[in-house]
Amino acid sequence: METNQLDKIELEKLKYPIGDFEKPTTQDSEERKNLVLNWKNDISIFPIRLKKVVDNLSEEELNWKYRPQGWTIKQVIHHCSDSHINALIRFKLTLTEDEPTIKPYLEDKWTELQDMTLPIDVSISILEGIHKKLSIIIESLSESDLERRFFHPEQQTYFTLFELVANYTWHSNHHLAHIEQAIESKGKY
Repeated sequence: METNQLDKIELEKLKYPIGDFEKPTTQDSEERKNLVLNWKNDISIFPIRLKKVVDNLSEEELNWKYRPQGWTIKQVIHHCSDSHINALIRFKLTLTEDEPTIKPYLEDKWTELQDMTLPIDVSISILEGIHKKLSIIIESLSESDLERRFFHPEQQTYFTLFELVANYTWHSNHHLAHIEQAIESKGKY
């Protein structure tokens, strides 16, 4: 295998340490209910797990990247806060409107804004509140609520709330793995 191809494979592993998101496909009501319960549990404990991983990191360590041309640990934490704020809004829009069109955002540009210089505690506190709200909303979802959907104009497709719960569970675990990867590599990137 050529070095360039190997580099691409390694870069993909660094980008997606837990694998790429896969839309859930099950139609079995009981299985869906169990999946949502498990995902809700993952979402509810994400801020606790995050805090535990980053609690004793120095400012230098918070600036470690998880891959070449990737974000720093600090940027990942602030990104999670921004992204999950958007998730909460998407849940609420979808539960209160008929197939709303959501507003995408330029996450790379958001990581360049001045609020990225704030201490990570600010975004962790936001995540704690957002995840409490998300958990109670997810817990209250009926089978018909899980089928409610929104339109994503960038991707030109509809997503159900069932898929959104799965996606934000994956998103939480995906970025937690990035942070652990950056710590493990000790600033190598």
